[in-house]
Amino acid sequence: MSATLVEPTPELAAEADARFEGITDPVEQALAVLRWAGETFGDSFALTSSMADGLLAHLAARAHPGVQVVFLETGYHFAETIGTRDWIASVMDIRVLSVEAEKTVAEQDAEFGPQLHDRDPDLCCDMRKVQPLARTLAGFSAWGSGVRRDESETRLGTKVVDWDAKRGMVKVNPLAAWTSDDVDRYTAEHQVPVNPLVDIGYASIGCAPCTRPVAPGEDPRAGRWAGRNKVECGLHT
Repeated sequence: MSATLVEPTPELAAEADARFEGITDPVEQALAVLRWAGETFGDSFALTSSMADGLLAHLAARAHPGVQVVFLETGYHFAETIGTRDWIASVMDIRVLSVEAEKTVAEQDAEFGPQLHDRDPDLCCDMRKVQPLARTLAGFSAWGSGVRRDESETRLGTKVVDWDAKRGMVKVNPLAAWTSDDVDRYTAEHQVPVNPLVDIGYASIGCAPCTRPVAPGEDPRAGRWAGRNKVECGLHT
């Protein structure tokens, strides 16, 4: 693939969002958005994935084979998440880029004390997720995520194509309009790899110290930073 020299602008994002929002079939919409991002930005487009499943990667491999998928290796992931990453990378036409924080967990513990995630989860997320992603995306014009509107109240206004003003780039959310039923249907039909933790109640999977299973009917993201006034790591806000 070669990069297409298209300047990312708020106007470009708004025009694309208006065009793709009108597609009612969730699969067709996601594929159209991913195909547009690939054709418009080429190698300057990358996805991010938490490796809760391979849904977004599967769609992207269909629409834009060889797309780069950024995985934030925080040092705190469940073993199942690392296994799912390797599984997805081995069976799909994507390129996984695992990105580490500047400090190892041991170095962070030495400077800030052990278990910073319990004392200041915002700072921990910033050092192990937000900053590494910012450094990585600095070389791209557009990025994509698997954020869905039905995941939480903070994500209800998610656009299919948006302007990421903080990073000065286009952001696509191909799954924005998908429901959990849409996810289950596509996953079963295409035998998409799923993190084994999902089967034991982990509806949203992040770092092991800050993630718990959720009860039936509970908000899918209730298991993230449970008991704290925190619902986002900062990547999508």
